[in-house]
Amino acid sequence: MIYLSTFLFIGGTEIVFILFIVVLVFGADKLPEVARGLGKGMRTLKDATNDIKHEVTKSAKENNIIDTDVAKDIQEEINKVKDDLGDFTGSVKRKL
Repeated sequence: MIYLSTFLFIGGTEIVFILFIVVLVFGADKLPEVARGLGKGMRTLKDATNDIKHEVTKSAKENNIIDTDVAKDIQEEINKVKDDLGDFTGSVKRKL
């Protein structure tokens, strides 16, 4: 069975149709400018989001809300359990 890739529940035909409408509305000569502006806008949004995350994390660390040592310990325990489970399933698979 052949599966077509979808992007946000939109198939290939719909994407081509949307691109066709965009070319009709903006024109082929304006399309690079529109794409550049869209890229800059997305970059600005990503930078703003990262700044907000950084400030929230920094504020939480200053107020001792986030204990990074506990999070690291939990992650280490999770990794140990994963390794043990992997060793166990590996031995079960070999026995079968």
